[in-house]
Amino acid sequence: MPIKVNAPGLVTTIQDLGRPGYYHLGIPISGAMDRFALRCANMLVGNDEGAAALEAVFMGPELEFTEDAIVAVTGAELTPKVDGEPQETWTSFPVKAGQVLSFDYLKGGARAYIAVAGGIDTPLALGSRSTYVIGALGGVDGRPIQPGDMLPVGQGNGQSGRSVPANLRRGPGSTAELRVIPGLYWHRLVEESQRSFFDDTWKVAPECDRMGYRFRDGTALKFVERTPPFGAGSDPSNITDACYPYGSIQVPGGTEPIILHRDAVSGGGYFMLGTVISADMDLIGQMQPHTPTRFVSVDMDAALTARHDRARQLDQVRSALAG
Repeated sequence: MPIKVNAPGLVTTIQDLGRPGYYHLGIPISGAMDRFALRCANMLVGNDEGAAALEAVFMGPELEFTEDAIVAVTGAELTPKVDGEPQETWTSFPVKAGQVLSFDYLKGGARAYIAVAGGIDTPLALGSRSTYVIGALGGVDGRPIQPGDMLPVGQGNGQSGRSVPANLRRGPGSTAELRVIPGLYWHRLVEESQRSFFDDTWKVAPECDRMGYRFRDGTALKFVERTPPFGAGSDPSNITDACYPYGSIQVPGGTEPIILHRDAVSGGGYFMLGTVISADMDLIGQMQPHTPTRFVSVDMDAALTARHDRARQLDQVRSALAG
């Protein structure tokens, strides 16, 4: 049941839950920037939660269906339209053979997830269909979709009219809060900068993509004076090359924090002041440029509690759709 791409949107890629197990080789996990939204979209159309779907950034694609299908759109508020007729987000709906799925303008968030019953059935690359553009892995020839592409779809058994309750949907507010565990090279900052990092309101920079999100407009961070160790660069933010944990925050030159996300490199020579907790990583993928952002210091117990709460929210979605 191939789907024809009439228009690709701004940047639309095929993503699932990623390809873990290769980070030590320099190959990132990739996968959906908002894993919660992807899981919900797949549940709505009767797929396995990790099935491949489309991730559309800021602008939706135009897709022509060659057979009847069940579709759901979650994540960003990007209203889907079937032959021009608006459909609800976070709700499964039918698309008939010959009909065209298009999208209205973006009303909130940044990334929408378009799931089709049966899942996008492109070939696996290292166990995943996720598109990793820099490594030319997954998706359609390792790239975003293009006009004229025919997207294969597996056999599905979806049902229209299923909806995720409004109180279980997740999205960013006008101001975002990201919880951070300080550590790693936190000691490299002077106390004044340790305080200002959490006291300041930062803003998402235009340079935000699948590799990482940059933030600006906060106070430049100052470093404890030191003699650079052998193998490190001369900039105060340089370290001897080390691994980059997923979600870690580096601050080149001390001026603009960068949170490393799904397609980030696995190591390098910039210090990391801490790590965004896993429960908040999905939120980053829905943040638009210029979104005011506060970083909140938490400990490991709070991070584990947040992870438990996130898992419980997914269980609530599963129960709501099963009932």
